[in-house]
Amino acid sequence: MSMLITNPDKRMAEIAEKVEHGERLSLEDGVYLYQSDDLLTIGQLANVVNTRLNGNKVYFVQNMSLYFTNVCEEHCAFCHFRRDEGEEGAYTLTPEQMLEFVQEHYHPEIREFHISQGHNPHKPFEYYVDGIRQLKKAYPNVTIKAHTAAEIEFFSRISGLSFRDVLKTLMDAGLSTLPGGGAEILTERYRNKMRVEKASSEEWLDVHRNAHQLGMKTHATMLYGSIETMEERIRHMMLLRELQDETQGFLVFIPNSIQPASKTAGIKRRVPAFDELKTMAISRLMLDNFPHVKAYFINIGVKLTQLSFAFGASDAHGTIVKERISHAAGALSPEGLTRDELVWLIKGAGRVPVERDTFYNEIKVY
Repeated sequence: MSMLITNPDKRMAEIAEKVEHGERLSLEDGVYLYQSDDLLTIGQLANVVNTRLNGNKVYFVQNMSLYFTNVCEEHCAFCHFRRDEGEEGAYTLTPEQMLEFVQEHYHPEIREFHISQGHNPHKPFEYYVDGIRQLKKAYPNVTIKAHTAAEIEFFSRISGLSFRDVLKTLMDAGLSTLPGGGAEILTERYRNKMRVEKASSEEWLDVHRNAHQLGMKTHATMLYGSIETMEERIRHMMLLRELQDETQGFLVFIPNSIQPASKTAGIKRRVPAFDELKTMAISRLMLDNFPHVKAYFINIGVKLTQLSFAFGASDAHGTIVKERISHAAGALSPEGLTRDELVWLIKGAGRVPVERDTFYNEIKVY
């Protein structure tokens, strides 16, 4: 394989040589890539890796995001979704109310419900179990992707059950996979500084380890663009890579840029596009044992999502219908996209759109 190296820098050439031969990149390699301003070479290397793994295909799923409650005991500094009980805008839906919402927006080609929500301490664990149970009973053919590792840790505390027993209970009710949220940055310095009072780094990893050991495939995220260092971003990826070496349980990595507090926030409050594309590419290069890296249009916007397909991304997420967490802050993206819009987006990047289910089984190639 011959690759054009636009930067004659010796270190970049050494990294390119590693990529060409399928060798794992080190912490130092990752930090160097973040320090480099040679975005095109970094993107080109990521594209080589992605093409090696996924060819010219970019995947998406027809899914719907659901939020049972925004009441939360945590006070994470970056979150604008949460509310206290009784605060204006706070809500907690019954399973019956959620089913009414789903029925209003559902169509037969939806294959996944994606549930994220607050850690509401005013409800028992059974409330969350019953929500999944009733959704699965009403829509048995829809995969339920629900409850971040941080939520599992919360359920463990309020129920007295181990992580494994919490997961088993939810799986018996109809849970099939965990979303990747709650990871933020997996260093305790970051979590202390950003008031991430929920699961610790090790607890987050241990929830996913338990899920993988139970046969569940899960997702992983990184929330970047605030007070973390570039080294902390790379260490975060390496912790995920180490767990993937151990379990092979992760389906995809989703780098999410942090959103400002308001839609009217100026550009200095937003993560630069340069950083978003570079992070996408570096994620693909560092996470050599992850099948996919996802471009999340909710956080990086539709146009950067399209560019990301040339920077290592092989997944465009899904239709979503009505996203609330990022849009409770300053996200400027659409709250969802249609299947036709996703197909158009992927084809516009010269890629082949592939509709998938949650587990990357191909439904239709466009």
